[in-house]
Amino acid sequence: MKTKKINIALLLISMVCATSCTKLEQEWYDQVVPETFFKSEKDIMAALYRPFTHGRWYLGGDRWKLQEYSADQFAITTKGRHWYNGGENERYHYHRWTPDDNWIWESWRGTLMGVALALDTKQDLENVDYEALALTQADKDEHLNQLNTLIAFFYMRGLDYFGGMPVFESLDIEAPPRNTDQETFDHIERLLLEAIDKLPAKEAGQQEEGAMKKAAAAAMLAQLYFNAEAYIGQDRFADAATICEAIINQEYGAYSLDPTWYGPHSFNNDSSPEIIWSIPSEFNYLQYDWFYADFYHYNTARYFDLDGGANNGAHLTPSLKPDGTSYASDFKLGRPYGKFHDEDLRKKPYRYLGGGQYEGMFIVGEHRTPTGEPIVGGEEYNGQLLVFVDQVARFSEVGPGEEYASVAELPSKMSEGEENTGVRLVKVPMPNNAEIRLRWGADNPVIRLAEIYYMLAECRLRAGDAAGAATLINQVRARNFENADPDPVTAANLDEYRMLDEWGIEFLGEGRRRTDLIRWNKFTTDSWWDHEPSDDHFKRFPIPTRAISGNNNLEQNPGYE
Repeated sequence: MKTKKINIALLLISMVCATSCTKLEQEWYDQVVPETFFKSEKDIMAALYRPFTHGRWYLGGDRWKLQEYSADQFAITTKGRHWYNGGENERYHYHRWTPDDNWIWESWRGTLMGVALALDTKQDLENVDYEALALTQADKDEHLNQLNTLIAFFYMRGLDYFGGMPVFESLDIEAPPRNTDQETFDHIERLLLEAIDKLPAKEAGQQEEGAMKKAAAAAMLAQLYFNAEAYIGQDRFADAATICEAIINQEYGAYSLDPTWYGPHSFNNDSSPEIIWSIPSEFNYLQYDWFYADFYHYNTARYFDLDGGANNGAHLTPSLKPDGTSYASDFKLGRPYGKFHDEDLRKKPYRYLGGGQYEGMFIVGEHRTPTGEPIVGGEEYNGQLLVFVDQVARFSEVGPGEEYASVAELPSKMSEGEENTGVRLVKVPMPNNAEIRLRWGADNPVIRLAEIYYMLAECRLRAGDAAGAATLINQVRARNFENADPDPVTAANLDEYRMLDEWGIEFLGEGRRRTDLIRWNKFTTDSWWDHEPSDDHFKRFPIPTRAISGNNNLEQNPGYE
C-alpha cells in the first residue's frame, strides 16, 4: 500500500527543483494510506484542488513570457536605467535565449511539477472507497478524469515548449529520459480520450468554477490535433475541425458566444456562457494578478484610483515609427494596437464606470486620474504629464543640446524605450478603491468558445473554404462594434496573415501568440518590429542546463548542444 507524506507539496517542489527526478524521498513525518487519510468529501476536494492551484501559477509568469515576449505583440524595452536585466528581455525578442535562461528553467520545472502533483493526487484517489464517503463511482470517475485532463494539459504545454517530455505514470521512478514527440503526443491523446468519455457535460446556466468538464477535455484534444503538424509533423486539422464542430453544436455541453466582448473577461466572467475552462480568482485568494506589476507604470495606480504601484515593464510592440508613420509597409506581423479598427469598442482607453462596468482595454494617450488630474512621470518626464504612445524611441533626447537634432534621427529598437513607451493592455478589468472588493474578481479564462470558432475557421481556411471561415470569425467580431462591423472578414481578404491578425486581436495577451506563429511557420521566418528571422531550431526551447545537470538521461534539443 502506498504511503503518503503529509507535506507532499514541499516534497514535490524539492523533487523537481533539486533532482529533476520523480521519486519521493523515503523520509516521513507521519505515515498514512489513502483509505484512512480521506475521511470526507471535503478531504477529497482539498486534495483535488491542489494541482489546480499549481495550474493557476503555471498559466502566468514565465510561461506567458515565453509565449508573448518571444513573439511579435509584446516587448519589455530598456527604459533608460530600467529593464535591461542583463540583456534577458532582448534575448527573447531577438531569439537568442540559451539553456541557462531562467524563464526556460522555470517552465520546464513547472511543467513536470504540475504532472507530478496531479499524478500523485490521482494515485491517492484511485485507492479511496468513495461509497464509504457517501459518494458514487461517477464522482470518482469525474475526479480522476479531471486529473487526467490536467496531466494532459501540462504535457501538451511541455510538448509545445520543448518537444518530447519525460512521460511517467508513477512517482516511483528516477531520472526518466525524454520520450519522443510522438510518444508524448500519444500519451496526451490517450488521457484526453478517456477523460472525454467519463467527464460530465456542462448544463445550461451552470457557472464555471474551475472544474474540468467534458468540453474542456474535448477542446484540449482539438488543440492537440490543431497543432499536430508542428508537434509531430502530421496534418490533423480535419480531426480538430470535427471536434470543434461538435463543441459549437453543444454535443459536449451548453456553451455559446458571450454577447459582449468584455463578458469573458469581466469581474463576473464565471457566468459567461463562453467560458469552457477558467482558473478562479478572488481578492486575497488565488489572485489572477501576476501581470499587474510588469504591465503598468509606477504611477498608473492613480489612473485606476487604486493603491499600489507597478514596475513599468511590458507594453505592446509599436504600430508607428518615431515620425508617426505606420510600420505597415515594413512588416505584416506585430503592430497589435494598430490592427484594431478605430470603431472597435475595445480600442477605447480603459475607464472604470462603477458598479462593475467598464469600457475599453488599453492605456494610451494622456494619463489622468478619473477626475482629470494629470499623472506625471518620474524619469524622462519627471513632473510632466505622461502621454503613452504607440511608438518606441527616446523622444526626450531630441532638441538643442540633446542627443538627436530631430525626430527623424531617432532609432526605434529594444534599447530605446522611455517611461511612457508603448500602449498598455488592460484585459483584466480594474475597479477603484471605492469598489475594491471587485479587484481580482475576474477569473483567468483558459479556454473559451471563441477559440473553438477560430480553430474551426482556420481549419476551414486551410481546407479551401475561406467563405465558411470568414462566417465563423465574423460571428465573434460582431460583438466588438456598436454598429455593423466596418471591416468584416471575407473570402477575398482572408489569407494566412489576416487569420493571424484575427487571432492576435481577439486573443491579445492571452499567452498563445508564439504557438500561433509556429503553426503558420512565421515564428522563425518572418520579421516584425526590431526582429529579423531566426534559425529554425528556435521553434523549441532548449532543455535547461539545470535539468540536464540533475538528470543525465535527458537529451538536449537540436541547435542548443
